[in-house]
Amino acid sequence: MTLVALPIFIPLLCGALSLVTWRSSLLQRWIAVLGTAALLVASIYLLLAVRAEGHLVIYMGQWAAPFGITLVADLLSAIMVVLTGMMGLGVAIYSLATTSETYERFGYFPLMHLLLAGVAGSFLTGDVFNLYVWFEVMLVASFALLILGSERSQMEGAIKYVTLNLVSSAIFLSAIGLLYGLVGTLNMADIAVKLAEVESTGMVDVIAVMFMVAFGIKAGAFPLFFWLPASYHTPPVAVSALFAGLLTKVGVYALFRFFTLIFNQSPDFTHEILLWGAGLTMLTGVLGAAAQFEFRRILSFHIISQIGYMMMGLALYTPLAIIGGVFYITHHIIVKTNLFLISGVAHRLLGSYDLKKLGGLYKERPLLAILFLIPAFSLAGLPPLSGFFAKFIIIRAGIEAEAWVITFVALLVGMLTLYSMTKIWAEAFWKPVPEGINTDKLTGKVKDSGLVYLYIPIVLLAICTLLIGLYGQPIYELAEASAQQLLNPAGYIEAVLGGGAQ
Repeated sequence: MTLVALPIFIPLLCGALSLVTWRSSLLQRWIAVLGTAALLVASIYLLLAVRAEGHLVIYMGQWAAPFGITLVADLLSAIMVVLTGMMGLGVAIYSLATTSETYERFGYFPLMHLLLAGVAGSFLTGDVFNLYVWFEVMLVASFALLILGSERSQMEGAIKYVTLNLVSSAIFLSAIGLLYGLVGTLNMADIAVKLAEVESTGMVDVIAVMFMVAFGIKAGAFPLFFWLPASYHTPPVAVSALFAGLLTKVGVYALFRFFTLIFNQSPDFTHEILLWGAGLTMLTGVLGAAAQFEFRRILSFHIISQIGYMMMGLALYTPLAIIGGVFYITHHIIVKTNLFLISGVAHRLLGSYDLKKLGGLYKERPLLAILFLIPAFSLAGLPPLSGFFAKFIIIRAGIEAEAWVITFVALLVGMLTLYSMTKIWAEAFWKPVPEGINTDKLTGKVKDSGLVYLYIPIVLLAICTLLIGLYGQPIYELAEASAQQLLNPAGYIEAVLGGGAQ
């Protein structure tokens, strides 16, 4: 099933072609758009195949599991790869108008493709050590993208980013070593089988917590999330949008994968920790956002708060909660990427991300104002947008599980999220333009032909948000089927260890 490997192979190939054509800016741009479009098409085909056939498995070098490297696609990983293709294509189009030739000469497009390959590889690998490898691929590519331009704020943010992520990688690698010493295998499905037979439950819990910490750092969860708001507002806005949509979700995906497939023996212990972490992540993120007055820093803190909802779905560990978690991930990737892209348009028109230096966007750019309200209200959870149904499922799952405290926190955070979005609206869109701000681009006195490339992905992602809200049944059914697979890992194990499709 070469279809499983295509989402990794395509961006790697495009990255190589971008390096070969580094002297030609035009060719690199064409490769970026066509390559990410090909990634999206391949990922959609993969999702349809998984939906029809179940788990798809490929054994690299024809070495059957658990001895060789295995790539596995189930519904969760296929959904995540489709979202990777969507965000990759949107950011590639957006980059046509925002990426300078200097950045392109420094390797912007090859690094973007390498990052997408690392993300797709993380979603599709069936091997714990190879998950670590793909994490490091993402870390290298994301660090290089963070420091493009070498501005002081970028360097400061990148140092914090790479330091905490290296700590995460060290914990991750240590946990892998301990796990291998305990069960003698690195294949996830084989680990799940052998770990169930291990009598040393205390050691298993220690290793589980180590993985939880490592993935929690990658996801931007409490308490080690400080690298995220310190770094995501510093690079070019297209890079910020790509990071916001995808990078933290790889950590969330890893938590879902490990704590449904591998560490599901004592959920009273592991998932209780996850539940507390979810609540604290929601609260600290939304309170941090409420204190900010910089467009992208507000959005960065809200990444943290929304990660808490996803963790809540996993921590409750009921069928409805897992459905809500998967649905929430899908909604959030689209909405958060779009909000960062919109912040870039505001910066392009008025030259700042500082809310105190923004204004007049509703009067002069009513279409942009509408396009902002769609993802902003969706993030806050207002009907009939995608975020309302995502939060409704999570909160209903909390009520059914009688988890009253975390449910109250989720409702409170939703209201505080609305406050932050209202603050952005009042400052950037509703109030007049502050004195002394150049408004030539805002009023159209200076024509900007690149704006069309900025609006294309914003409009398309806003349409996706509306469609998920108004016609969300297909997404719900996908999330439901994905939750069934996650809560019944026997199918995953059988597909990988039982011969699978090659």
